[in-house]
Amino acid sequence: MADDSKGAEIPADIAALSFEDALAQLDTIVRSLEGGESALDDAIAAYERGAALKQHCETKLREAQVRVDKISLGSDGNPEATPADAG
Repeated sequence: MADDSKGAEIPADIAALSFEDALAQLDTIVRSLEGGESALDDAIAAYERGAALKQHCETKLREAQVRVDKISLGSDGNPEATPADAG
Protein backbone atom coordinates (compact mmCIF):
# COMPACT_ATOMS: atom_id res chain seq x y z
CA MET A 1 0.00 0.00 0.00
CA ALA A 2 1.42 3.40 -0.96
CA ASP A 3 1.99 6.10 1.62
CA ASP A 4 -0.53 8.74 0.63
CA SER A 5 0.08 10.81 3.78
CA LYS A 6 2.91 12.83 2.22
CA GLY A 7 1.73 16.37 1.82
CA ALA A 8 -1.60 15.64 3.48
CA GLU A 9 -2.73 18.30 5.91
CA ILE A 10 -2.52 17.25 9.55
CA PRO A 11 -5.79 17.71 11.49
CA ALA A 12 -5.61 20.58 13.98
CA ASP A 13 -6.11 18.33 17.00
CA ILE A 14 -3.08 16.27 15.99
CA ALA A 15 -0.97 19.29 15.04
CA ALA A 16 -1.47 20.65 18.57
CA LEU A 17 -0.04 17.50 20.18
CA SER A 18 3.46 17.22 21.56
CA PHE A 19 5.67 14.51 20.11
CA GLU A 20 5.22 12.40 23.24
CA ASP A 21 1.42 12.68 23.22
CA ALA A 22 1.20 11.89 19.51
CA LEU A 23 3.48 8.89 19.93
CA ALA A 24 1.38 7.61 22.84
CA GLN A 25 -1.80 7.89 20.75
CA LEU A 26 -0.08 6.15 17.84
CA ASP A 27 1.01 3.33 20.16
CA THR A 28 -2.57 2.92 21.38
CA ILE A 29 -3.85 2.75 17.81
CA VAL A 30 -1.23 0.19 16.78
CA ARG A 31 -2.07 -2.02 19.77
CA SER A 32 -5.77 -1.76 18.97
CA LEU A 33 -5.26 -2.62 15.30
CA GLU A 34 -2.96 -5.51 16.19
CA GLY A 35 -5.73 -6.87 18.41
CA GLY A 36 -7.90 -7.15 15.30
CA GLU A 37 -11.17 -6.74 17.15
CA SER A 38 -12.30 -3.44 15.62
CA ALA A 39 -15.05 -3.17 13.06
CA LEU A 40 -13.69 -2.52 9.57
CA ASP A 41 -14.83 1.12 9.43
CA ASP A 42 -13.35 1.77 12.88
CA ALA A 43 -10.08 0.11 11.87
CA ILE A 44 -9.86 2.22 8.71
CA ALA A 45 -10.53 5.42 10.68
CA ALA A 46 -7.91 4.40 13.25
CA TYR A 47 -5.40 3.63 10.48
CA GLU A 48 -5.99 7.05 8.90
CA ARG A 49 -5.53 8.79 12.25
CA GLY A 50 -2.43 6.69 12.86
CA ALA A 51 -0.98 7.76 9.53
CA ALA A 52 -1.55 11.43 10.44
CA LEU A 53 0.01 10.87 13.88
CA LYS A 54 3.02 9.19 12.26
CA GLN A 55 3.48 12.12 9.88
CA HIS A 56 3.20 14.57 12.79
CA CYS A 57 5.81 12.62 14.80
CA GLU A 58 8.18 12.55 11.81
CA THR A 59 7.80 16.32 11.41
CA LYS A 60 8.50 16.89 15.10
CA LEU A 61 11.60 14.68 14.87
CA ARG A 62 12.89 16.59 11.81
CA GLU A 63 12.35 19.88 13.66
CA ALA A 64 14.27 18.55 16.68
CA GLN A 65 17.09 17.32 14.42
CA VAL A 66 17.45 20.79 12.90
CA ARG A 67 17.74 22.25 16.39
CA VAL A 68 20.32 19.66 17.43
CA ASP A 69 22.27 20.22 14.21
CA LYS A 70 22.55 23.90 15.11
CA ILE A 71 24.38 23.09 18.35
CA SER A 72 28.15 23.28 18.00
CA LEU A 73 31.21 23.67 20.17
CA GLY A 74 32.57 27.15 20.56
CA SER A 75 36.27 28.02 20.54
CA ASP A 76 36.31 27.59 24.33
CA GLY A 77 34.97 24.02 24.02
CA ASN A 78 31.56 24.86 25.42
CA PRO A 79 28.40 24.07 23.46
CA GLU A 80 26.69 27.00 21.82
CA ALA A 81 23.49 27.08 19.82
CA THR A 82 22.90 28.92 16.61
CA PRO A 83 19.27 30.02 16.12
CA ALA A 84 17.54 27.46 13.90
CA ASP A 85 16.42 30.12 11.44
CA ALA A 86 20.00 31.30 10.88
CA GLY A 87 21.44 29.78 7.70
